[in-house]
Amino acid sequence: MEPLPLPMDPEETKSCCAAAYGRDAVALLLGESYHPGGLALTRLLATRMGLRARDRVLDVACGPGATARLLALEPGARVDGVDLGEHTLATARAETERAGLSDRVRFLRGDAERLPAPDAAYDALVCECALCTFPDKAAAASEFARVLRPGGHAGITDVTVAEGGLPDELSGLAGWVACVADARPAADYSALLAQAGLATVTTERHDGALARMIDRIEARVRLLRMTAPERLVAAGVDTDALAPYLDAARRAVADGRIGYALIVARKESG
Repeated sequence: MEPLPLPMDPEETKSCCAAAYGRDAVALLLGESYHPGGLALTRLLATRMGLRARDRVLDVACGPGATARLLALEPGARVDGVDLGEHTLATARAETERAGLSDRVRFLRGDAERLPAPDAAYDALVCECALCTFPDKAAAASEFARVLRPGGHAGITDVTVAEGGLPDELSGLAGWVACVADARPAADYSALLAQAGLATVTTERHDGALARMIDRIEARVRLLRMTAPERLVAAGVDTDALAPYLDAARRAVADGRIGYALIVARKESG
């Protein structure tokens, strides 16, 4: 896909990433769920968090709402999704109405660093493959803590990097990789959460989920090139430009330079 212009300040960064994830190319290449591990990893995250029926849950950077809808069905939570992308939210609302879940799921436009929610409003919060994109991660973590009730849990899944940051050969990838250029080691995410009053209780590596996502994108591109190349053209996907980055990402996962982590943190009661 054609590169998005690299942002110059935090607000432009957030707008850039919201625009990237709202593009037709992302839906075409990633399918319904935009994060590694898909809904299977979301189910595991819900289990690790101990989510229950009727819990109030906030899905931060909710994208097209796949996670919010799943949690409304399993375990039957009441879910609010927050995202910056207007087009993405319109898709989320339409898909949720089609699924008959509009009475249990609603979507709000908002910034993770200034969440549109009152203090202690939620039993749980999830944020999948998005904390790495936030320019002010400490502010976002503080907001996570603010909107959780005491004893509530924040569940994070996100891209991780080895010390030293994203590999150089990936730093120029258009769109979505530009948004994860500030991914951190898992320990750094836990430290940010701890500073906000969220104590990590679970950390798991799921690097294989990232490797499988890369393979799935490559297979999807290969299939579309054979069966529906016009869809790739219409979505602005340059398959020749994309291939070297997929190869580089696969090597980086194999070498342990990038990965994927699941983190659950609990808000302190005091």
